Amino acid sequence: MMASNNSIKKTLTVAFALCIVCSVVVSTAAVVLRPTQQQNQELDRKSNILQVAELYEPGVDVNERFAEAITARVVDLQNGEYAEDKNAETFNQFEAAKDPAQSRTLSGAEDMAGIGRREDYATVYLVGDPDNPDKIILPVRGQGLWSLMSGYLALKGDGNTVVGLSFYDQGETPGLGGEVDNPDWKALWDGKKIYPEGEMDPAIRLVKGGVGPQTPEAEYKVDALSGATLTSNGVTNLLQFWLSDAGFAEYLARFRDTTQGA
Repeated sequence: MMASNNSIKKTLTVAFALCIVCSVVVSTAAVVLRPTQQQNQELDRKSNILQVAELYEPGVDVNERFAEAITARVVDLQNGEYAEDKNAETFNQFEAAKDPAQSRTLSGAEDMAGIGRREDYATVYLVGDPDNPDKIILPVRGQGLWSLMSGYLALKGDGNTVVGLSFYDQGETPGLGGEVDNPDWKALWDGKKIYPEGEMDPAIRLVKGGVGPQTPEAEYKVDALSGATLTSNGVTNLLQFWLSDAGFAEYLARFRDTTQGA
């Protein structure tokens, strides 16, 4: 009986010691690998921005291409002005969205994107001359059927014509809502318009039944995803939110005013 008790005690001691060793190893690995993980995340972010801006080329040095072509600026979503006191290289809008001091809670009626909280500031990316950009890349996100869909919307420098829409993080159903990653579907966005002339409310949306040259207001419509109504609604809702006065409408108005007055 004593031998049995000693055996159990030794087994538990070895198991406990093994757990401690494993915990130390895992924690050490996490600390050591964190800088590499952060670098990979940053590289992936830049790659996605270059892709939606149609600037990515296989084999290109992403950091070098990004630095020579893209300027990041932080925008105050309240007034659409650049926040000169915010460093675009270090500001993290997604962390800010979790901080009550840097964000606000959205009510049910205004939270059409299903994000819960909206940060007070957001980072935008300008292609070419920052004062007269060729393209403007906006971060967008919203709830789909199963997941929060996060991506980038690229517009021409007029602040109204779509260049592309791409989601870098989504968990929608493969073959249905997951078709937001289908290149053929993403190609449908090129040349679409956001705002009717003189208006601040976005008209862009996904519609069932297909969009053709004879479709009324076809410039504001994109084919919905087949068999994925809720994901399609999610894409429409997140765009309607981020392109409204709750998002980037004030910011984009300056570009439309410039081009329309030219």
